[in-house]
Amino acid sequence: MRFEIGRVEERLIRSVESNGAAHLTLIDPDSQKPSQAGIMAEAAAEGGTDGIMVGGSVGATGSLLQETVKAIKERTDLPVILFPSSVAGLCDNADAVFFMSLLNSRSTSYIIENQAMGAPIVMRYGIEPIPMAYIIVEPGGTVGWVGDARLIPRRKPEVAAAYALAGKFMGMRLVYLEAGSGADSPIDARMISMVKSALRGGLLVVGGGIRTGSAAAEVVKAGADVVVTGTAVERSADVTSFVREVAGAIKWKTASGVSWAITEKKKA
Repeated sequence: MRFEIGRVEERLIRSVESNGAAHLTLIDPDSQKPSQAGIMAEAAAEGGTDGIMVGGSVGATGSLLQETVKAIKERTDLPVILFPSSVAGLCDNADAVFFMSLLNSRSTSYIIENQAMGAPIVMRYGIEPIPMAYIIVEPGGTVGWVGDARLIPRRKPEVAAAYALAGKFMGMRLVYLEAGSGADSPIDARMISMVKSALRGGLLVVGGGIRTGSAAAEVVKAGADVVVTGTAVERSADVTSFVREVAGAIKWKTASGVSWAITEKKKA
């Protein structure tokens, strides 16, 4: 059986190719009622996010997960991508799932066991699997503790690059560098740059500690293709304005940080 890139992944790739970077909003079903999640997703869509990730905590399971995805899809046409903490974080009404392996976990449960149990379910549900290497960097937060991760030291970007390259060689088309929800600051630019350079293709996703448009812009300038914000969205008093700030700051990037749109206008 030949596995090809699905519609959700292709849409994400097109957004990066067209705009220079993409933004995903992470919504944890365990943080609010499904109806509130739907409102939050609608507000994020109005702000310019490119998709909604759903999951992240051990409580994001069962009927709560199902109803949250349903509420989101009722209020937005954006793709809904599952971000499961285990096989229990799957449901049949999402569009896709980040089918990821936590490469620097000490536990085989997060490297392959949940994946082996979940693969037949993903196939039966008919949702799109998007292969992803998941790498947790200091401080790691709750996800680092739950995932029993051997955290990548911030001062060791070459270690993150080695893990990312291993993921690529194993066929994972996306790499997610995660500092953990509520991190004090985003992942260092040097680490992002080194990982992106090692990958030479594929999408680099970065999340954790990104609370402003300027912080998001620095992450993208360093080499990130996709920026994820979750905690900052949940805590925002105006989700649309926050997402608009972040999305507006990261799109139309170039290596020099100058807008493609401005560059093309000058050429004309």
